[in-house]
Amino acid sequence: MRLVSILAVLVLAAGSALAETVRESHGISRYGDLKYDEAFRHFDYVNPDAPKGGEARFFGFGGFDTLNAYSLRGRKAAGLSRLYDTLLKQSNDEPTAAYGLLADRVRVPDDHSWVAFRLRPEARWHDGTPVTADDVVWSLETLRESGLPLYATYYANVAQAVVEDGGWVRFTFDGPGNVELPLILGELPILPRHWYEGREFEEASLDFPMGSGPYRVIDVDPGRSITYERHEDYWGADLPVNAGFHNFDRIRYDEYLDLDIAMEAFKANEYDFRSENNSKRWATSYSGSIFDDGLVIVEKVAHSRPQGMQGFVFNLRREKFADPKVRQALALAFDFEWANQNLFYGQYLRSVSYFSNSELAASGTPDEAERVLLERHGVGLPEAVFGEVPVPPVTDGSGNNRTNLRKAKALLAEAGWTVQDGVLTGPAGTPMEIEFLMVQPAFERILQPFRAQLERLGARLEIRSIDAAQYKERLDNFDFDMVVTGFGQSRSPGNEQRNYWSSAAADIPGSNNLAGIRSPAIDALIEELIYAGTRAELVTAARVLDRVLRHGHYVIPNWHITYDRVAWWDRFGQPDIVSDDGIVLDTWWIDTGRDAALKERIGSEND
Repeated sequence: MRLVSILAVLVLAAGSALAETVRESHGISRYGDLKYDEAFRHFDYVNPDAPKGGEARFFGFGGFDTLNAYSLRGRKAAGLSRLYDTLLKQSNDEPTAAYGLLADRVRVPDDHSWVAFRLRPEARWHDGTPVTADDVVWSLETLRESGLPLYATYYANVAQAVVEDGGWVRFTFDGPGNVELPLILGELPILPRHWYEGREFEEASLDFPMGSGPYRVIDVDPGRSITYERHEDYWGADLPVNAGFHNFDRIRYDEYLDLDIAMEAFKANEYDFRSENNSKRWATSYSGSIFDDGLVIVEKVAHSRPQGMQGFVFNLRREKFADPKVRQALALAFDFEWANQNLFYGQYLRSVSYFSNSELAASGTPDEAERVLLERHGVGLPEAVFGEVPVPPVTDGSGNNRTNLRKAKALLAEAGWTVQDGVLTGPAGTPMEIEFLMVQPAFERILQPFRAQLERLGARLEIRSIDAAQYKERLDNFDFDMVVTGFGQSRSPGNEQRNYWSSAAADIPGSNNLAGIRSPAIDALIEELIYAGTRAELVTAARVLDRVLRHGHYVIPNWHITYDRVAWWDRFGQPDIVSDDGIVLDTWWIDTGRDAALKERIGSEND
C-alpha cells in the first residue's frame, strides 16, 4: 500500500522535439510516494463505519459580523470552511500528501511548471448546480484580487489558469521548480461564481453562503451563534477521502467575549469540547465532580506537529525598534524560567526556533550546505549569522534577572539609548514607551512581570486590552507597537513564508508580516525554500531562514508544548488511531449509548 503506481504520460512539448514526462494520479505528494493507492477506501485514522447523527456544540471567541470567509473585512464566524470543498484533501498521517476531492485526477510534469486537475462530473453546489472548471478559474482570480492578503502571496507564481477539454483546469506557473505549488493549489477554496453575481465579494455580509461542502448554514444569531447542518444530498459523501468524516447532523458554535466565562459555560454543559491554550486554566479549572465522576474526559494528546514560533512581536515600522540591538536588549528583560515556574505551572518549553519541534530548526553553527546558502545570500547580514545561532539565555527562575539586564543595558548603550532622569532615552531624545496591544485580558498576568523588568531598564510598557473588532482593525493596519502572536508551521513549509516574512507582505494590510520585515536576504531564502528540489534542500533552506530570522531579533520567543490539552463531555465516539497531527474532530461521532448515559447521569445529579 505504501508504493503507488503512477501513470506516466508522455506529452510532446510545443515547439520542441523533446518530450516532458507528466505524471497523472489520484493524489500528489511534495516529495516521495503516496501512502494510499488508487484503490484505497478510507484513511487509516478514521472509522469508516462511524454512525451519523446528533449535534456537536463548540465555542468561538470574539463574536462575528460576517459569513464571508474570504474577505479582509469583518470578523468571521467560526466553522465557515465546512461549507467549501477544495480540489484535493490533505492526509493527516503523511507529511505532504493530498488526494482527490472536487478533482478525481491530477497531472504534474517533472519540472513542476504547471498542474492540471480534472473535476468530478458529479460535484455539485448546494443548489444542485454543477461545480465547473470555470468556477475554479474564477475562484483563483477573485481570491488573488479581492480576497484575504494571504492569497496574493500564496499564489503569486501562478501565471495563468485556463479551462481545458474534459473537465480539466490547468494552472501554468511563471517558471519551473515550485514543487509545493501543485499541492497548495489543491487547497484552493472553490467558490460558486453564479452565487456571487450581483454581490460585492469584498463586503462583509450575513447572507447565508453557498458551498459545495458537507455542511450548510441553517441558523445565525449575529455575533452570538451559528449553526450548520449536514447537507443530506452532499455530492461527496461516499468519496474515500470523506469516509468516516462529517458525522454530526448539526454543528453549533456559541460565541463568547470572555474566555473565563467560556470556561464556566463548558462546565455548565453549554458546549461539548475544549482545546485549552491557557496553562493556569489547565492547572486549576479542570477539577470538580464532573471531572472526578467522568462526565467530562480530560486528556493530554501527544502529537508530532511542528510548533513554529509564538512570541512578542516588535513592529519595525516604529523607529524605536529599528535597531536589532534594541530589540535584543528588550528581549533580555523577559524571564521565561521564572514565568514557567510561577505562572505556567512548569508546563511549557521555551521556543527558540521559528520551526520548533521539528528537524527544520537550526542549531549550533552552520553545516557545509547551510554555509553555501548563507554565502550566496548573506550580503548585508551581520557576520554573526555565520556563527552560533542565537538561543535565549536561561535564568535560574528565581526572578533575579540582573545578569541579563546588565547585558541589555550594554546593548542599549551601543545603540545610543541611555537612562536620563530614570527614563530610557534614544539618540533623538525620545523615551522608550511601548504600547502592548492585547485582545485577551488573561494575558496581562504574563506581561506584568515583563513590564516590571523593563522598568528596571528605564522603559515604560503600557498594556492595553481592546475588543476583538478594534484589535483586528489595528493589526490589519499595523497600528501597534507590540503584540503577541503565533506563526504556525507545517512539516513542509513553503509559499506561506512569503506572507510571514517577505518585503512585499510588509506593505499589504492584513498580511501576517506583522513585524514589518524587509530583508533582501530573507526574501531570497524564502524562494530557496519554495523551490527546494529535494527534502534535504528544503531542510537546509529552512534552517538557514531560521538562523537569519533569529539573528534579526524580530520577536521575543515565547513557549510551546508537544501535546494538545483537551476536554470533552463524554458523549463522543472516536477512531482507535490518532493521526500524527493529533485529534481530528471531524472524524468523531455522537455515541448514542454514551450520550444517553451522560444525559441520565446529568439528570440524576440535577434531581
